[in-house]
Amino acid sequence: MKGIRLLNVVPTLLCGGTENHFMTLARSLDSARFDLQFACLRKWGPFVAELAELKIPLVEYRVATFRSLNALVQQARLARHVRQHAVQIVHTYSFYGNVFAIPPARFAAPVVIASIRDRGPYLTPMQRRVQRHVCRLADCVLVNAEAVKTWLVDDGYDPSNIVVIPNGVDLRRFAEMGNRDETRRSMGIPEGARLVGVVSRVSRLKGIEDFIDAAAMVAAKQPDVRFVVVGEPSPIHNVEYVDELAARARSLGIGDKVIFTGLRSDVPAVLGALDVSVMPSLNEALSNVLLESMAAGAAVVATDVGGTAEALTNGANGLLVQPGRPEMMAAAIEQLLATPALARRLGATARKTIQDRFSLDRMVAATEALYDHLLSAKHRTVAAA
Repeated sequence: MKGIRLLNVVPTLLCGGTENHFMTLARSLDSARFDLQFACLRKWGPFVAELAELKIPLVEYRVATFRSLNALVQQARLARHVRQHAVQIVHTYSFYGNVFAIPPARFAAPVVIASIRDRGPYLTPMQRRVQRHVCRLADCVLVNAEAVKTWLVDDGYDPSNIVVIPNGVDLRRFAEMGNRDETRRSMGIPEGARLVGVVSRVSRLKGIEDFIDAAAMVAAKQPDVRFVVVGEPSPIHNVEYVDELAARARSLGIGDKVIFTGLRSDVPAVLGALDVSVMPSLNEALSNVLLESMAAGAAVVATDVGGTAEALTNGANGLLVQPGRPEMMAAAIEQLLATPALARRLGATARKTIQDRFSLDRMVAATEALYDHLLSAKHRTVAAA
């Protein structure tokens, strides 16, 4: 084996912010220094095939519920795997990955890292307590925004054990974003129409109802504007939700002006084709799509939730609005559509913000440095003992 043996433990390999993050890291870590493996609780999602293409080992530990004998059996399997493969760092992701893997990993690996990448609005009080107690066994809790750290500290986590490494964007993906007109035509946008869009996993916490309400307000004043929602629901969530959103658009009289494209693989081109990119979320840590919109040089309207304000400064590199206020969102969209010079200036400044503070190279270097630091510290502790 070569380099530091690293095992990532993830719930699934579906498409989402956390999944895109750990896959971006998997592609970017120095392969001469890190020997990477994956474990998952369900072999779901398109990234299963990509791991196979990258020749990165993937082992499934199928668990239906933690309250079962099978969960203990699978945890024992994981501990044996860690020992047999001399894994040095176990890095776990999200509630299910953390709760499943941290206890057995603590007894089998020198270094254990937990990742919490949102503020857990979907977790029950009991789940939050369980994750908090489990994370005390980890060498550190890695988060992607100061807002997440603040939330965790308020929830009883030790602030000295929390490390913040913001998300990073691969700017090479945005160097050449394709033909703007062709991308618009592929989405069914009429020639000459202005385009406002949301790129997001389609779920209820993403505020897409508010976006559609805001779209109706904008369309009433500027009938040439079209609106797109790019993304799809997770297959384990409510797949009928898109139908609900489409019905909402029809009820507001803009059914012919709102296009639901489903999942697209050309996100940089889509973002480059927008006149305004909107992030209407009701809850976020630090959104990957927000950073990607900024990297594309798009004029951004975003709700001031979680760590959004850590990247976006109102009036400097985008416009911030309060969550759940579609009338404010509509006003901000109208302002950018009415003043193209302002939109261009905010977009250019947003791209520079990503170059200076949120590049992929910075994120990867910081993560590799954290791995090195924790492993070296553990070796020093063992040597002293």
